[in-house]
Amino acid sequence: MDWGTLVATVSGGSIAITGTVLADYLRHRREDDRGVGTRRRAVYIEFISAAGVCHARLRQIAQDPGAEPDLEAATRAALADATLYDVRERLYIDASAAVAGAGQAMFERLRDLQRTVATGATPASSAFHDVYHHYIGAVWRYRVAVRNELENRPFSPAVFGWEGWDGTDRCLTCRAAPTAEPQPTGTD
Repeated sequence: MDWGTLVATVSGGSIAITGTVLADYLRHRREDDRGVGTRRRAVYIEFISAAGVCHARLRQIAQDPGAEPDLEAATRAALADATLYDVRERLYIDASAAVAGAGQAMFERLRDLQRTVATGATPASSAFHDVYHHYIGAVWRYRVAVRNELENRPFSPAVFGWEGWDGTDRCLTCRAAPTAEPQPTGTD
């Protein structure tokens, strides 16, 4: 028997098997990465959609707080009915740290809005605007974090012709609010 032929055959077979196993591993890894990306995209959209449903309900309650017999219960139900708690848990499982952090900040600002509406604040009140614009800013920061992760294409408020994400520059109520003017000192 020729040992050279046997060694060459075994070596060639080993290389072929190793190449096949490596190619199969890399293919599965790419498929898993695509699955994670698809799952993340879905939960990111689901989270902001649930927050949007809750936000719309809170604004509806704030329009006529007297229509609700128990404002506290109605505003708490807005969060639960939008399934925000459930989606937030899935967000924590699938999201990157940056998106999870932005999502939690958005959720906290929405809870601030919920608590403010529960006190009877209306959209025209300064109490409402004090928390509302923080929430809107957090929504945009969440969107930016998702966009950076999924598409690696950041954008800024200037893209829309805005000064900031929180919307105060476009809010008629905030723009109409009196600003503190310097008081005359009488030394003129």
